[in-house]
Amino acid sequence: MAELTSLPATPLGRYRHYKGGEYEVLGVARHSETHEPLVMYRPLYNDSGWWVRPHAMFFGQIEIDGR
Repeated sequence: MAELTSLPATPLGRYRHYKGGEYEVLGVARHSETHEPLVMYRPLYNDSGWWVRPHAMFFGQIEIDGR
């Protein structure tokens, strides 16, 4: 098996979505097939369980109103 690269350093804790929702980042995992880093998180505004999203998407830059 090829050596895996390190997972990105990711501070655990609360994050606010640009639309206002708050989330708690619980950790970072690795996709079993692609080895892509995934952020494990849960919304703090409801009890819908744990979710995962690609690290690059979770921390990516977005454009709002052309900025």
